[in-house]
Amino acid sequence: MTCMTSSHIALVTRRIVAGCALGLAALTTLATPASAAGTASRVWFGQPPSTQQRTCTLDGFAIDQLPAGLGSPSDFEYEWEDVAFHSRVWETGPDPEGATKVDLTMKTIRGEQVIDLETLREFLTEYHEKDPAEWKLTPLRIGTYGGYAADGQAFFFVSPGVAAEVSIDRARYSQEDLLTTAAGFHPEDSV
Repeated sequence: MTCMTSSHIALVTRRIVAGCALGLAALTTLATPASAAGTASRVWFGQPPSTQQRTCTLDGFAIDQLPAGLGSPSDFEYEWEDVAFHSRVWETGPDPEGATKVDLTMKTIRGEQVIDLETLREFLTEYHEKDPAEWKLTPLRIGTYGGYAADGQAFFFVSPGVAAEVSIDRARYSQEDLLTTAAGFHPEDSV
């Protein structure tokens, strides 16, 4: 039989009390409605989202919504025609042949020539090497912003010099998944 001194008992008691306090704090956080806890809090029922699904940011934009089953993310920064791109790409793989597939890409687009939605459309038409007469774009609202969508791709204008684009693997995800994901990609200071 092991004897415990009063200092050992006090230490064990403090650990139990501290553990209970942390447990109660966690339960309180889960039980608090998101509206009461503020916009930064999220409430999960069942399993919490994976690391790739948790809210994160990219170049000052919040990422609030991601589809399930994404692969690993990687970030890239590059420039084309004096326009800066920050992108996050989620890829699944490698498959048995060693290939990877792009599940989702999110990009911020920053440049002086992005003046409005139409200049953004013209810029992206050239960037993606699309024939303007054949690129079937549907004008729509993405969140609170004006934008366009095509099969597996959506882009929107935020303010002069700032825009965003989201593309998704249509073999795995629906156009609705694309639009929901795009609506959840917005400047951090907007709601």
